[in-house]
Amino acid sequence: MFKRLGWCIGLLLFLLSFPAFAQQALLQGVVQDSKQQPLAGATITLKDNSISTATDARGRFTLKLDPNTHYSLVTSYIGYQTISREVELLPQETRYITIELQEENSRINEVRVEGRNLNDTREQISITRLDPRLTQTLPAPFQEFNKILLTLPGVTSNNELSSSYSVRGGNYDENLVYVNGIEVYRPFLSISGQQEGLSFVNPDLVEDVTFSSGGWQPKYGDKLSSVLDIQYRKPSKFAATVSGSLTGGSMHTEGTAANRRVTYLIGARHKNAAYVLNSLEVEGDYRPKFSDVQAYLTYNLSSARHRETGLDPKTQLSFLGNIAQNNYLVRPETRETSFGTQSQMLQLLVGYDGQEQLRFTNYQGGLRLQHDFTSNLRSELIYSGLYSQEREFRDLESGYRFCDVVPTPGVSSFNRCAGERGVGTRYEYSRNRLRAALQTLEFRTTWSPSNRSQFSAGVKGSRENIRDVVQEYSFQDSSDYVFNLNRLQSQQDLSSWRYQGFAQHQWAIDSLKTLTYGIRLHYWSVNKEVSLSPRFQYAMQIPRLQDWSFKVASGLYVQAPLYRELRNAHGNLVIDLANQKSWHFITGTEYRFLKWDRPFKLSAEAYYKFLPSVIPYDQDNMRVRYLPDVRATAYAMGVDVRVNGEFIKGEESWFSVGFMRTRENLAGDSTIIRDQQTGEVVSKEARGYIRRPTDQLINFGVFFQDHLPNNPTLRMYLNMVFSSGLPFSPPGNINLRSSFPGPSYKRVDIGFSKLISLRGPEESSGFGLKSLWLSLEVLNLISANNVISYNYVQDFNATTYAVPNYLTGRLVNLRFIAKL
Repeated sequence: MFKRLGWCIGLLLFLLSFPAFAQQALLQGVVQDSKQQPLAGATITLKDNSISTATDARGRFTLKLDPNTHYSLVTSYIGYQTISREVELLPQETRYITIELQEENSRINEVRVEGRNLNDTREQISITRLDPRLTQTLPAPFQEFNKILLTLPGVTSNNELSSSYSVRGGNYDENLVYVNGIEVYRPFLSISGQQEGLSFVNPDLVEDVTFSSGGWQPKYGDKLSSVLDIQYRKPSKFAATVSGSLTGGSMHTEGTAANRRVTYLIGARHKNAAYVLNSLEVEGDYRPKFSDVQAYLTYNLSSARHRETGLDPKTQLSFLGNIAQNNYLVRPETRETSFGTQSQMLQLLVGYDGQEQLRFTNYQGGLRLQHDFTSNLRSELIYSGLYSQEREFRDLESGYRFCDVVPTPGVSSFNRCAGERGVGTRYEYSRNRLRAALQTLEFRTTWSPSNRSQFSAGVKGSRENIRDVVQEYSFQDSSDYVFNLNRLQSQQDLSSWRYQGFAQHQWAIDSLKTLTYGIRLHYWSVNKEVSLSPRFQYAMQIPRLQDWSFKVASGLYVQAPLYRELRNAHGNLVIDLANQKSWHFITGTEYRFLKWDRPFKLSAEAYYKFLPSVIPYDQDNMRVRYLPDVRATAYAMGVDVRVNGEFIKGEESWFSVGFMRTRENLAGDSTIIRDQQTGEVVSKEARGYIRRPTDQLINFGVFFQDHLPNNPTLRMYLNMVFSSGLPFSPPGNINLRSSFPGPSYKRVDIGFSKLISLRGPEESSGFGLKSLWLSLEVLNLISANNVISYNYVQDFNATTYAVPNYLTGRLVNLRFIAKL
């Protein structure tokens, strides 16, 4: 198959190379300040012309110009003097220039640019760009990259111990993650919570972050909810960092070799969650150890003559690799949980014997060959692979005592059992093992015939092999009566092929309008379903409202099952399961303005997502368990608003709020109506649309930075999240699904830091240490008792109670980051 695919790739590459002989010239360069530091976001405009562009995170820019034409190049940046430079290029000439801007001492006039940049977020809907440096200073239990996303509108996660997140009502498996164009995967058996290891993205290596919460372009893959596109750095000089805290640490190094032909970026992380987990209600011996090592290497295959010009590589080979070892071991001892109302307080006392051990070992990697045939034609070939070995071993016995307590302070028996409601034991056993091997070969090409038009296309083939062995059972024993006996034993092998492709066109109609449209194709050999996904985006500005932009987007988004979605409650695979589908309808606006002589941006979007085919799932004690035997439709609708800018000069902060409603209609569920006198069943009525497990009416997030006016090295970071309650119900009962409202989730984390500079750019110190960043963090400042899940306990009268499982309490954390 891959041989035939190679012939197709070669033919497609040959056909697309015909337009490459256009007699166009290329101007590349970098914009920097007087200290040779790159200026990201600087504007480069051609005078008396609508063409413009902006520099990337490394201060670089590229312009395609007509040859033998005289241009006046105007470069501007807020706080710096605007300069003009004359250029004229020969046919097919590629020229590299360096532009240096001087700081402006006096206030400068506003620079208004009417040109269009195809990479500007104003041209794309539901796109947010984040400063990757913020992820290193964000106060959180673990320095997980994804925590910065939870302050964005429409993104929620009611669990500070997890890196997973839900976007606009979707579940936690509906989010795409790319690192340098390579798709990465989560562990298949992952439990969202204390057992969860490190997420893939290493914050020490990140250069650029783009997040889409819906309506994304066809070039991105097939999921239903979001895309997180990460770009790792390509270093230009040596640098290194070492960081540590009470919950783990990391280190990284970067630089160049072989006369700058090779660049390397290597990072290692270790996470020890024992300090955080010891604040949970369940006391015991926690031994969680999670580690990983990542490397991003590039090799410039261009000729020596091309390298001497200082241009970007014409041909480049890059490698991204990751090895992750996640070990979780706990020997629980006791638990004491009090809950109820002021008039009726209940208490659950539990004693444990046994242990729980989870071990995940993942190997992910990818090779990427990128070649520029001309200045306007680029192609790349990507090979990536994943090998994962995962196991869950559990031998856990617990004895519980369920009783009433005296809720009146001052009474001698306060907070002690006043009368038993039930006693019993529970036993859990599991020996689950999974092995997954995924291989992918992908070809992409991009052709830009002009600054206003860009064509992209790609094909992708994947081979998937999964072997899953499940052996688990559990039961409860109350008064010598065994109930809730659950047994699951199965062995499944799944091998399949998956084919994907896309084509899209991004067209700047004029200086005020941009249209992006295209289509994706997906085929999976297991369910033999061919899915076509048309998508489009349209953005415009009104001449009289230059600070405003307006956008609409729509499209079909398809998510074919991977593996977990196929496995039902009995451990069997539902092979004929249809792909999940979601129609996105989004409209939004973006307003950029100045306040206190500082830039701000207000963005607002309204969306409606209709899911004609969706796989429902249960949230079983922090694990997603799918119900492939149940057919369902669903929808999600809401409004997201975000304002960001320099509320404190020099420090970006933002406030976001989202309002959402998501419902699902399950086939086969019903409401039972009984006779009030006899208790007999009178009738059954379909429940219709009910709340989905991710339904949250309000989601509010804040990320705020501040510093002392006369000493910016002393800073404060505030991270605050509030989400209304999720629905819950006993797992396994479809007729009671989402019947009860859960409590809200609220959390405030705050950090205070000091930056100590040990040497200037041209100075050196004895140990080569450049700076030291120290931070004191107070996590869960308000000591909120957030609930993550429920255990269900019966009393002597067979009445079932939902006993809440609380998350972590208030903690103090110390951190440092040393830069070399």
